Amino acid sequence: MSLINGLPAHVLLVHFVVVLVPLTALALTVCAIWPSAAHRVGIVLPLLALVTLASVPLATQAGEWLEEHVDSDSLVRRHAALGDGLLPWVGGLFVLAVFVWWAARRPAASGAGTSRGIRRSAAPVRIAAAVLSLVVAAGAAVDVYRIGDSGAKAAWHDGFSKTASGGDGDDN
Repeated sequence: MSLINGLPAHVLLVHFVVVLVPLTALALTVCAIWPSAAHRVGIVLPLLALVTLASVPLATQAGEWLEEHVDSDSLVRRHAALGDGLLPWVGGLFVLAVFVWWAARRPAASGAGTSRGIRRSAAPVRIAAAVLSLVVAAGAAVDVYRIGDSGAKAAWHDGFSKTASGGDGDDN
């Protein structure tokens, strides 16, 4: 996919990534910390993570096409290099989302969720999942910010005037 309605597809697809990665990170963190939230959210959590995971290669491929069609400079190369590092973070979000969803379903499915012994033995796993979720969610969110910031700098450096031009039809 290279163009959508005459615009580079990357410019449009990147908005899915910018919204979905932090949303998935937040949902994962909440569900990992509060198992009752994971139980309520249900299958939506891993499905959201799957859509997020699918959006990253689409935006990346469209970005690679765009990179071939713009003047290459150090800002564009930096943005492209940073963009290549997002997929592992989002893959981690997906794997953890599936695990958190599965763990939230397990006690209810086995009927053993009320047993105190099972809850205690599950506590270290839940704590580990919560810590991992926090780390991966923070890493993914920071990476999206860094990639977006570098992309904005690549697209807009020297591309605007700090003073208004007055030529936008303000003379009505």
